Amino acid sequence: MDINLEKLKDKALESIANAKDPKDLDDIRVSYLGKKGEITAVMQRLRELKEEERKEFGKTVNIAKSAIEEHIRLKQKKFGEKIIAEKFKREAIDVTLPSKKISIGHLHPCSIVYNDVRDIFEKMGYTVVTGPEIEYDEYNFEKLNIEKGHPARDEQDTFYINDKVLLRTQTSPVQARVMEKGKLPICIISAGRVFRSDSVDATHSPTFHQIEGLVVDKDISFTDLKGTLTTFAKAFFGENIKTRFRPHHFPFTEPSAEMDVSCFKCGGSGCRFCKNEGWIEILGCGMVNPRVYELCGLDKDKCQGFAFGIGIERLALLKYEIDDMRLLYENDVRFLKQFD
Repeated sequence: MDINLEKLKDKALESIANAKDPKDLDDIRVSYLGKKGEITAVMQRLRELKEEERKEFGKTVNIAKSAIEEHIRLKQKKFGEKIIAEKFKREAIDVTLPSKKISIGHLHPCSIVYNDVRDIFEKMGYTVVTGPEIEYDEYNFEKLNIEKGHPARDEQDTFYINDKVLLRTQTSPVQARVMEKGKLPICIISAGRVFRSDSVDATHSPTFHQIEGLVVDKDISFTDLKGTLTTFAKAFFGENIKTRFRPHHFPFTEPSAEMDVSCFKCGGSGCRFCKNEGWIEILGCGMVNPRVYELCGLDKDKCQGFAFGIGIERLALLKYEIDDMRLLYENDVRFLKQFD
């Protein structure tokens, strides 16, 4: 029986050595060590032996079984190492290859312009304040000297929620909210989104962004307004920029003006960009109307100031020479990548 057991072990080890894959090896394990395996069958024959033979033969069977188990374990290890090696070969990374460019987000052109404008005015001592986009009629119109019946109140221009509440048409309501606190001096810029009932085209949108400025103190003159806005224009467009102020009318400022800058493409000589005029309209401004001080609770005889409003989208169109405002909102990655 010992001789047969030794031959059985050698046969098992030879089969293990010749196993081609993990499945083949598992079949060999079952055929020898499974419930119906050949080694298991030999162990069951121990009952047929005498007690003094059983102990010695049992030891021999366990040695053979352990040898088979050990060879199976080593073979499994080799198969595992081979599988890992093949996987590494398939998934090998050539570190000398150039890496793939990762596309990351960046600021929108309107955000870039806003940050530039904000930084310019903050360096001049202005404080940034904000206000609600859903505003009361009182702040959007009445406190800014826009009485009932004024064309700016026409429902074709304004999104009304009810008789007293609307989507703000300008950021000027923030100025009224600051003035009614009665704390002087005031030197602020207010920025945010505004809404008007306009048709969408190359130069209009029902929603856009503004930055408005307000300075109120004693002995503030139109000269201060011109100096401030000229300083801004040179910082934003370049030192060679010239400015001019044309008379205009706004209900909340008196006198009022629109500011133009010399064309930064042709230097003022006239080109397609400035429609051969040499000048480009930038913003509206003026001295705060004394009536606005009264409506906001300030003494019109003890304070003077100026205000101005700048369209963020308009500045973006001019700075980046974009001819259609709709491009700013279409989220076309091909367009936006130009501002990375």
